[in-house]
Amino acid sequence: MSETGTGPVGVVLVSHSAALARATAELATGLAPGGGEVLIEAAGGTEDGALGTSAALIVAAARAVDRGAGVAVLADLGSAVLTVKTLLAEEDELPPGTRLVDAPFVEGAVAAYVSAAAGADLDAVAAAAADAYAYRKV
Repeated sequence: MSETGTGPVGVVLVSHSAALARATAELATGLAPGGGEVLIEAAGGTEDGALGTSAALIVAAARAVDRGAGVAVLADLGSAVLTVKTLLAEEDELPPGTRLVDAPFVEGAVAAYVSAAAGADLDAVAAAAADAYAYRKV
């Protein structure tokens, strides 16, 4: 558990595609057995199911996973990043301790979730996700 909150760090996956966000969340949870206390939410696509980004879906997802220890947000592409940055700049939109993490979407999501499941605080969760940039495949 984090020293700064009442529960584990939450994870939000922001993608232009609802299917991609859901599948990435499913992959992360499948690779971290015993991480059931950690909440991960997919905020993909728009409210009507189209490709795009929705501020309302992001806010709802962040609020759903917030347990007081912070929320790590990973985003896939440019406008998803811009939407999260805009929400972070607006007071009271996202829970306190919400942080946009600069990390590759899939690998970073898995690393963030596994770290959170191990009880890491927000700084460590963000660092683990960012470290995913260094994963070499060749």
